[in-house]
Amino acid sequence: MNATVSKPLWSDTVAFTDIVRPELTQNLDVDVAIVGAGYTGLWTAYYLKQADPNLSIVVVEANHVGFGASGRNGGWCSALFPASFNKLATLFGPDQAKRMHSAMVGNIAEIGRVVELEQIDCDWSHGGTVIAARNEIQLERARDEVKAHSANGLPASDLEFLTAAELASHANFADALGGTYTPHCAAINPAKLVHGLAKVVENLGVQIFENSPVLQISEHKVTTASSTVTAKFAVRATEGYSPTIKQARRAVVPVYSLMIATEPIADSIWQEIGLMQRQTFSDFRNLVIYGQRTADNRIAFGGRGAPYHFGSAITAENDLVPEVHTLLEQTLLELFPAIAGTQITHAWGGALGIARDWMASCGLDPKTGIGWAGGYVGDGVSTSNLAGRTLADLITGQSSDLTALPWVNHKSRNWEIEPFRWLGINGALVAVKYADSIETNKGRTAKVSAVLGRLIGE
Repeated sequence: MNATVSKPLWSDTVAFTDIVRPELTQNLDVDVAIVGAGYTGLWTAYYLKQADPNLSIVVVEANHVGFGASGRNGGWCSALFPASFNKLATLFGPDQAKRMHSAMVGNIAEIGRVVELEQIDCDWSHGGTVIAARNEIQLERARDEVKAHSANGLPASDLEFLTAAELASHANFADALGGTYTPHCAAINPAKLVHGLAKVVENLGVQIFENSPVLQISEHKVTTASSTVTAKFAVRATEGYSPTIKQARRAVVPVYSLMIATEPIADSIWQEIGLMQRQTFSDFRNLVIYGQRTADNRIAFGGRGAPYHFGSAITAENDLVPEVHTLLEQTLLELFPAIAGTQITHAWGGALGIARDWMASCGLDPKTGIGWAGGYVGDGVSTSNLAGRTLADLITGQSSDLTALPWVNHKSRNWEIEPFRWLGINGALVAVKYADSIETNKGRTAKVSAVLGRLIGE
């Protein structure tokens, strides 16, 4: 790995020092206390203020605005939901699964609307997502996905199968046999979105306190080391950092996703690569990868592969795994050989939250006043907006189409105690890597799908 700096590319595009936000040092009494100044917390504050401008709202953040996944993710504002359509249909019925799908698709237009309305400069480009199939097994997977989409009665315009030639009109992946395209994704600069949103909610009268770690969220109360916020409603919006909260230590596990970014790439090379509409991109391997062409013509590229750390540990040291970052660099070069010789300027990572059944959820306990949202499994850029709108309705007592969605008030069981979750999660990671190796080198599907399915609740 030859990255120049070990920090998110996005942090170089946002001035952190131009706003000094206070620490929480006094006791407060408010209508709503939100823990976490990422997308979920800020969208919740935004829509609450739209519903009732008179609400007193504070956001309490352990570090700074956008410190977690909201400020360091891959910038896919997509319609992806972590639980599959089939899983939703099994749990809640086909009609509810369709309603969830429709809500996720609608998220993108809603976020785009707010970005334009509030004049948030976040490098928004609604170019869709292209996914390449680079061997016969991946091609079969692509065909099966499109067939399943049609069989579930979903609009054909949502997901299109591409021949190799059709794929090339989007991007020139090496060794591509075909793929899929969906229009339902926008590429963004995630840090610009979260910081822009923070300024918007502050202008609406929301107070944001930084460098104020919350120790406990209890009935109508949020507690830090030095202060207590009494509130009618308290919202946990901490995603992968939830294990730092006493009541949520096993609600999700923090799993690391790592990223790299290239230097700006010459127009002549982009003519070879494509991605002229800034389509987000991936391929059909088992181990998740994801990328985008940035507004300043870099490639920001990431993927899974980093180990889960014992005891749900979250540290700055975990952001860098040199062998995984090197593998990301090699993978990107395999996808687009035209970038040979291009410098990798940034390498970073961060924790995302995974619920035990891989089912994202949001909800509110009216008795305790405690609300929550999370478990996005890396699909939180748009899902957090849906969570914010839904929590706003729940808190203000509005019965709506959003509050009737199947993920509302869903309760995932806790993760196992250690060392069982360490063994299970890292065992699954080994299995996924093995499956990709067998598919690439042997040309056949590895017999680990049943084990992986049980681990993710499919």
